[in-house]
Amino acid sequence: MLVSCNDSDEDEKRPNRPSGTAQSANQKPGEKPDADEGEEGEEGPATPAAVADEKAAPQQTAGKQFAYNFDNDTSGQMPAKFHSAKTGGGAQEKWVVTADPTAPSKPNVVAQTSTDQTDYRFPLLIADGGSFQDLDVSVKFKAVSGSIDRAGGLIFRLKDPNNYYIVRANALENNYRLYHVVNGRRSQFAGANLKVTSGEWHELKVEVVGNKITCYYDGNKKIEATDETFKDAGKMGLWTKADSVTYFDDLKVTAK
Repeated sequence: MLVSCNDSDEDEKRPNRPSGTAQSANQKPGEKPDADEGEEGEEGPATPAAVADEKAAPQQTAGKQFAYNFDNDTSGQMPAKFHSAKTGGGAQEKWVVTADPTAPSKPNVVAQTSTDQTDYRFPLLIADGGSFQDLDVSVKFKAVSGSIDRAGGLIFRLKDPNNYYIVRANALENNYRLYHVVNGRRSQFAGANLKVTSGEWHELKVEVVGNKITCYYDGNKKIEATDETFKDAGKMGLWTKADSVTYFDDLKVTAK
């Protein structure tokens, strides 16, 4: 389980909840819900782009932990124990290890640096170490730049690059959103509005137990949801969108 653009897609403003229920953890009684919650909708091509099959990874038993700070990886190259992929169209994703003097654990971070502006384009960095059903997953991220989108997220219970859960924070929209992606088409089923500052480090964290998904932002619970779309163990990893240049550090996952 992995944890939570100015997105021009109108479809993103009409998320679908075919199999889940959700609420914003910080929504007050009587408060108007987020504008793009509770309406029907789905976005993505009717026929998804072809993706490679994922290699099998052993399901991890409760208590098994993995931590990645990228400090022993070679700058300018992909980090070890990961592979890249993409949901949607556009140019190939580009994930590289790079030094950042502001990194939470110095000296290195991993960055998605491609600035292709294709809107329905989601670069993924998938961890090879194992698959997880119930889990705690967290990462620190910094939204660096992007005019179409400026976002970072966590993917979990991933079957392949067209089928997974994703929670992401968006510094252009100032919101936090939880989706499932099915056959390359994504549907939002939970979210919260909050300030997401560019150029600063923030933490995303997700807890998944059975069909319950709880998402935190900078240590504060923001989303609680249930969803039945993906019940089995899957891989976890990192996510960006379109032309987002985003830095990540201190990715940690624990099987539950």
